[in-house]
Amino acid sequence: MKNIFTIIASFLSVGFISAQKKLPVIKANGTSAIILEEDNGLVTEWNIDPTIKLDTYTVSKISSGNKIVKIKTDIDSIKIKIKSGEKKDFVILLNGKDSCLTRIESLPPKNLGKSDPIFRDTIKMQINEQNTMSIKAALNKTDTLTLNFDTGTSDLVLTRETLKNKIKQSLKSGVNVLQIGNKQYQGFKIYPAELTGHGTDGRFGWDLFDGMIVELNYDKGIMVVHSEIPKYVKNDDYSRLKMKYFNNVFLAESTISQDGVQNKNWYLFDTGYQRTLMLDGSLLKEQNFPADKMKVLKKVVMKDAEGNEIPVITSDLQTFSLGNYQLKNVPAQLMSQSRMISGSRMHIVGNEILKRFNVFLDFQNNMIYLKPNTLINSKYTELK
Repeated sequence: MKNIFTIIASFLSVGFISAQKKLPVIKANGTSAIILEEDNGLVTEWNIDPTIKLDTYTVSKISSGNKIVKIKTDIDSIKIKIKSGEKKDFVILLNGKDSCLTRIESLPPKNLGKSDPIFRDTIKMQINEQNTMSIKAALNKTDTLTLNFDTGTSDLVLTRETLKNKIKQSLKSGVNVLQIGNKQYQGFKIYPAELTGHGTDGRFGWDLFDGMIVELNYDKGIMVVHSEIPKYVKNDDYSRLKMKYFNNVFLAESTISQDGVQNKNWYLFDTGYQRTLMLDGSLLKEQNFPADKMKVLKKVVMKDAEGNEIPVITSDLQTFSLGNYQLKNVPAQLMSQSRMISGSRMHIVGNEILKRFNVFLDFQNNMIYLKPNTLINSKYTELK
């Protein structure tokens, strides 16, 4: 009998200890909240809904260390520290009565560096006069497509014309297979769009290669997907840039200068943007960069992926620095109105510049390696 009481007492003790380990609680009177990722400034509007059993927010890919996420309601806030592959739960108490279980999670990191056997898949890559980089791919073993590898997007995007006239089978979310070279890729979503790079049926994002290394060799006209970074890449011939992830895209730090004034910032690394640089004029003005002193080369109206018209001024930027390399007198596109990406303003470096380097995109260690190629001194399209 004594042993039975001892066992019961032990269970009660464990239950008491567990009750003490309560989840963090923040209060809210309204159903709207803001989630802020402090490392990259990504702000997401969040709806507080007590009818959802577990409401989950997935953070941008963490490149290194921890990420601090701030959740702010109308009357309270909390900061949560999370590392790659981790999950953290807390409760939002709505109107003092409804408990909304909420989770902040980071997806587990991917790394195919230990693949057995290791692989090196070489794909023919073309680049046209409009600086659109493209490869051939097969969707569900049926439809052969010409696709732009666009690091400024994610998943697979197909034009509405392609979806209507070229796709022979019905597409089902989550079960489609994209064959690129000798490898098959799954788990992506398919989105429609009005426009894509010149001469292509659509575009696919960097996230298909998460956990791998992508080599873009413009000299040889090839894209190579590696399971591990070649040893020669880590020598002094290649300049190194850290990646910072913002929602479903990644950024690299670069510097522009004009009349002795320098501006260092994070740029969307965008092989899908066909020009040199897209600079946010209002952002530069706030940072006291003398964009108004840049010589105007031309004025045009561009269209974004949805066909919206955007007035653009092309001006002569004295210096653009990427890694250890400097490009002089770059015809940069200066936006008169901000182009919002996931609610944030940012600058973009495009393929008119990136094609001048042979590049390794290391999605295992979140690094960019680059060195100049034979196109480094070629004339800019805007100046021809």
